[in-house]
Amino acid sequence: MNNTLQDELRRWDLNIRKPSMNKGPERRTDFRTDSGCLIGPVYIPGNLDYPKKLGFPGEFPFTRGVYPTMYRSRFWTMRQYAGFGTAEESNARYRYLIANGTTGLSVAFDLPTQIGYDSDHPMAEGEVGKVGVAIDTLDDMLRLFDDIEVQKVTTSMTINATAAIVLALYVAVAKRQGADLSRISGTVQNDILKEYAARGTYIFPPVPSMRLVTDVFGWCKDNLPRWNTISISGYHIREAGATAVQELAFTLANGIAYVQAAIDRGLAVDEFAANISFFFNAHNNFFEEVAKFRAARRLWSQIMKERFGARNPDSLKLRFHAQTGGATLTAQQIDTNVVRVTVQALAAVLGGCQSLHTNSRDEALALPTEESAQLALRTQQVLAFESGVTETADPLGGSYYVESLTDDIEQRVNEYLAKIDELGGAIRAIETGFVQGQIADSAYTYQKEIEAGDKVIVGVNRFQSDETVQSNLLSIDEAIRHKQVERLASIRRRRDAGAWSAGLRAVRSAATEGRNIMPALIEAVESQASVGEIADVLRSVWGEYGGS
Repeated sequence: MNNTLQDELRRWDLNIRKPSMNKGPERRTDFRTDSGCLIGPVYIPGNLDYPKKLGFPGEFPFTRGVYPTMYRSRFWTMRQYAGFGTAEESNARYRYLIANGTTGLSVAFDLPTQIGYDSDHPMAEGEVGKVGVAIDTLDDMLRLFDDIEVQKVTTSMTINATAAIVLALYVAVAKRQGADLSRISGTVQNDILKEYAARGTYIFPPVPSMRLVTDVFGWCKDNLPRWNTISISGYHIREAGATAVQELAFTLANGIAYVQAAIDRGLAVDEFAANISFFFNAHNNFFEEVAKFRAARRLWSQIMKERFGARNPDSLKLRFHAQTGGATLTAQQIDTNVVRVTVQALAAVLGGCQSLHTNSRDEALALPTEESAQLALRTQQVLAFESGVTETADPLGGSYYVESLTDDIEQRVNEYLAKIDELGGAIRAIETGFVQGQIADSAYTYQKEIEAGDKVIVGVNRFQSDETVQSNLLSIDEAIRHKQVERLASIRRRRDAGAWSAGLRAVRSAATEGRNIMPALIEAVESQASVGEIADVLRSVWGEYGGS
């Protein structure tokens, strides 16, 4: 840094800032981001190695964006996460969103589907269709995409433990529609490690679970080349209470584990790395979030190039979907959530996301109504078409503050990654409770700050007001489970018992013998084997995590 400029900064601090503070002290003695990064009173140019740290959009280290033209060519995919009740109800919501301008679908599955239980299983009682759509068989999946050509829309599916089964269902739908599999695009989350660390919808132990992940990598490489085979998710880690730095560090550590597992299964890094994507949270601390996304790209490109020796430029690119922070939404004064979501969405766009979901104003109380979902989508459309922030790549690049914060986050994340390497990698860090402990400590600290009033949540611990209880909320009919059970029983009566039995035998054989399981899963779902039946076969071979 220029010494004269440093001298000028000291002069300003001593002669201008300090005397001013004697008249009106600053609000706090210590300003920090939510991750604890120290915030200075003002920023000046530093010794920035431009080619090494920033480069240009579309080239290593991708700090300024993964594509040369970014949003000047096309906007991010506006992908509204939706799914509830029956397949027909969710299909109606998807078609409503498409009619209103959404450019990608994002499927939410109910809890039984996520953990491999059919709607008629005792464990499913009270949960069928509640937090997502209930999918038991191929018939349900066909209804979910009725009148929606999967070759013409990108679909993201938030599913992990049963991701391979659900992907098999989607492939079966595409085949029924006569689609060209080489042209199908979308994403399956398929990120089991964060389930062990932060969310809990796991089924099998880590080793076979990782095998399912890499089987998807291998099969898609040859059969579904445009498909994102994993969406490594920091979102749920952040929702559990992690800071921005922890979200990024633990997500990248999981990414390292997946890449290594795929290599260990015999895949060459440049055969699959370009189909890896990421999923991050966008919270309220605006500049920290922008810096987090920029640091993420730089860190991942270095990891892939230096640790794994990737040579394909596409293997070095961190492409990510962002979702605004569900945990930041309040049940009080829900219209204020529109403001929060706008700030968060703007951070994601200025951070260079490839895909974005904006939460609805009423999600702290219930699943969103159509009107709330439309308003959330309109938020993205205003940013895209009216705000002007899409006219140049990386508009905040060169901000003294943003560049300093990007460097600070990068350093802190690297410290976490070194610690996780020292522990033996991401899986071992989860098994020993290190990751969970770090998240729990951060969540506890954050909650204490709210309760003490040090962290202001508008409408919750300050600026409260009397308000009436919201009445126009979406409710899920309890009769949905009965309808799903009847449908499942009908399928079981009508399906070809021989084909069904052969399909499940193929799954058992592939699981036992170590062959790629995807062809067997596709055979099984096409025979109308249910998600729960297939998961039960795998449970019988691999056991359950925490069980026998």
